[in-house]
Amino acid sequence: MRTFVSGPHIAARARRGEKAPQISPIALEAVKRIDVLFDLERAINGLPIDERLAVRQEKPKPLVDELEAWMRQQRAVLSRHAPVAKALDYMLTRWEEFTTFLHDGRACLTNNAAERALRGVALGRKAWLFAGSDRGGERAAIMYGLIVTAKMNDIDPQAWLADVFARINDIPQNRLHELLPWEWKLRRSAQVAA
Repeated sequence: MRTFVSGPHIAARARRGEKAPQISPIALEAVKRIDVLFDLERAINGLPIDERLAVRQEKPKPLVDELEAWMRQQRAVLSRHAPVAKALDYMLTRWEEFTTFLHDGRACLTNNAAERALRGVALGRKAWLFAGSDRGGERAAIMYGLIVTAKMNDIDPQAWLADVFARINDIPQNRLHELLPWEWKLRRSAQVAA
């Protein structure tokens, strides 16, 4: 719901002497309710997947159910042309996607991690404009995906890829899974410990 302006944002504008935009009471209440969900999510950040899911079912789920009911109630009394109505419609039509984090402990409440992962692509867009061909662009995208996957698994991409490229021809097909970043990391940790 990026159309909402947060309280800290308004206060910062007021300190600079800028006139703050009028905030709809409905929008402000929605932001407050969503902020509670983010607070709960920060408290469980870093926990194992099954624990995150258990906590999400216990605490955020009832709040999300209340939020949906409240949003539908508010939407029912608004004109379809009201800016807040458009924001509510946007979120309500994507409700299933928004609530994915309640049913999957791996999912995040936001897509910040994905956006951070793609920041390098956006910054390098002009440099990569000419990949030589569509096929070259596809190969670059695959390599970028591998590098980001390694980083997301706290692995040095260069070390992982060097090892994978050195071993991939000699490893049987039924053991290729051993080269996946998360399994590679476990095997490396075991080798270092030994």
